[in-house]
Amino acid sequence: MFSGGTYHEVERWLWNFLTSHAKRVNPRVEVALEAGDARAGQSYGARLELGARVSAVIEFEFSDVAANRGNLAWCAALAERTKRLARELGAQGAADARAR
Repeated sequence: MFSGGTYHEVERWLWNFLTSHAKRVNPRVEVALEAGDARAGQSYGARLELGARVSAVIEFEFSDVAANRGNLAWCAALAERTKRLARELGAQGAADARAR
């Protein structure tokens, strides 16, 4: 596996990774990744979105993602966390629909 990379390479990898695992739960889930000027070279913030529902921000340090994206155990834990958040967003929608 691989580790390291530039800020933008790691950003692209993180977005692809989060998106692929979230969409395994629900293909309508989208990932919004914050990597603007205030975060450039330092960190990322990610949110999962399903319709009008939005998760809390998941904070990532650039150095942590770059160092661990080749670590299978770290990736497995992140995949499970992402899928859990996607399931929670879907469950919120189901609860909202039942309440109507």
